[in-house]
Amino acid sequence: MKKTVGVIGLGNMGSGLALNLLKAGFDVVGHDLIAEKMDALAQMGGRPLADAAAVGKEASAVYVMVMNGDQAKSVILGEGLLSTMSAGGVVLLTATIHATEAEEIASAMQGSNIDLIDSPVSGGRPGAQGGTLTLMASAPSALLEKWESVMQPVSGTIHHVGQEAGMGQTVKGCLQSLIGSIFSATFEASVLAARAGVDADALLKVFSTSAAGCGITNSALENVIDRKFQDTGSHISTMYKDLTISMDLARQHGVPLFTAATAMQLFQAGITRYPDADNQTVAKVTEEIVGARLTRVT
Repeated sequence: MKKTVGVIGLGNMGSGLALNLLKAGFDVVGHDLIAEKMDALAQMGGRPLADAAAVGKEASAVYVMVMNGDQAKSVILGEGLLSTMSAGGVVLLTATIHATEAEEIASAMQGSNIDLIDSPVSGGRPGAQGGTLTLMASAPSALLEKWESVMQPVSGTIHHVGQEAGMGQTVKGCLQSLIGSIFSATFEASVLAARAGVDADALLKVFSTSAAGCGITNSALENVIDRKFQDTGSHISTMYKDLTISMDLARQHGVPLFTAATAMQLFQAGITRYPDADNQTVAKVTEEIVGARLTRVT
């Protein structure tokens, strides 16, 4: 008999989780507020259900891949998953939220006989769809071992970063401060190159083969050059939200984040100017200021 795994939130990330769990042979149930995403789950072989409680009733393990902490609390607590999940089940909190919110959820789950693995992810839509996400899992070792078979299909690497809920989110907050800074520096460099008359393809080749080259730098610069500002799997609202979490974490611990703060303001400009676009629109803000943009010569 197949083990049933649930996924709450079936967007770019959650749909990838569902897809790879299905490929691994699990029975997958899920829920999303958007009807088209529910239809997409059914088309890939999963079973869309009416709400989080319905998912909890059928699944022994449930991934929660929503946008923010309030949504996570709503689908887990109260009349959500905890109201229907059987004892011995687990909630895998893969959404990126504040560490304090993960701690609040863990506290509220005490005595429920349902376990929590705090495990935000990195890798974006390509990682989610390809089953190569990096998981930052915080939970007792025995718990991770128990549910390893459910986590492996969605991940290229599972890092055990702590024992308590909140540490996974803390590590993710540190990571996003770096990723946001790499994004913003890449976007600024692209405009500098454009204004100075640098060939776009030459710049991409140099960046991608230099010490500065990495997946984030390379894909961000290529999207700017190709003028791809929407539907790339990296909506600006997600990175903007993550940077606010990084900055709140820094304030909580009294740590100045000079570079990440600049990135935060650049993303603030980007989301204010282009709220429905992707991360690359941060480059467009600076392009508009200087009147130059990097494009391929056709």
